[in-house]
Amino acid sequence: MGKIKLQNIRVFTNHGCLDEEGKIGSEYSVNLTIQASLKASAESDQLEDTVDYVYLNKVVKEEMAIRSKLLEHVAQRILDRIFRDDNLITFAEVEVSKINPPLGGDVEKVTIILSKER
Repeated sequence: MGKIKLQNIRVFTNHGCLDEEGKIGSEYSVNLTIQASLKASAESDQLEDTVDYVYLNKVVKEEMAIRSKLLEHVAQRILDRIFRDDNLITFAEVEVSKINPPLGGDVEKVTIILSKER
């Protein structure tokens, strides 16, 4: 078993419950960790034997581009899509952070973490 981590995928998009958040948008950061058997690819040196992290990054960016009121919703979409599209993945954890959230105070970021297992 092995892990692949995509760390600090930076996205500017428009999630949030407030109308202003949808119009103005804000900065987000996403971390994605997946577990899969990497034995075949470690031996073969072939992309088709592993989980393509270029594709994982694409999924994160595409799902983050779809407006959601809640970070939990977009995180669940990311998990559902990668599990649907890649049977090698046995576990995944996604962290979605909103940078400088409008909380009425000095808060660097708010992060939700969801995971899924096959």
